[in-house]
Amino acid sequence: MSGIASSTEVVTRSGLRLSVRPVARDDGPVLKDFFGRVTPEDLRFRFLTAMLEVSDDRIAAMVDVDHKQTEDLLAFVDDGTLVGSAMIAIDPSGDRAEVAIAVRADYKHRGVGWTLLNRAADYAKARGSRTLEAVESRLNQKAIEVERDSGFTVKAYPGDATLVIVSKQLQ
Repeated sequence: MSGIASSTEVVTRSGLRLSVRPVARDDGPVLKDFFGRVTPEDLRFRFLTAMLEVSDDRIAAMVDVDHKQTEDLLAFVDDGTLVGSAMIAIDPSGDRAEVAIAVRADYKHRGVGWTLLNRAADYAKARGSRTLEAVESRLNQKAIEVERDSGFTVKAYPGDATLVIVSKQLQ
């Protein structure tokens, strides 16, 4: 897909300039530093479990993607600082994709999450997925609001009243 296979320059709704590109195998240290600057609450929302830091094994899995069924889109500001990550996983049928986004604490409320969500939708649609979903904690009202603003609908998560599924039809 052109535009996502390499770095793409985008501007958020707040005017912040971002360079968005797929993760590379040598991005482990950059991701480790990035997740060290994500709030503990946002780490819990991103991984749906309490943690103080992201393990080296999780970081290794984030950089070891096939760039077809799984992608991790990274958003950088002009000075090269990583400010956001959007992990996308497409199910084996290709029909449904799931996204999980994290934004550095000092770059929240600047359109980074909204921009990454839309880039993730573009990626999934280009791969033929019909639906993009995210599993969210019901407490993550800011993310759910961003997703609703981007055309996602919200429904209960089967078997877990603390979670919701937000989804958007892409095709």
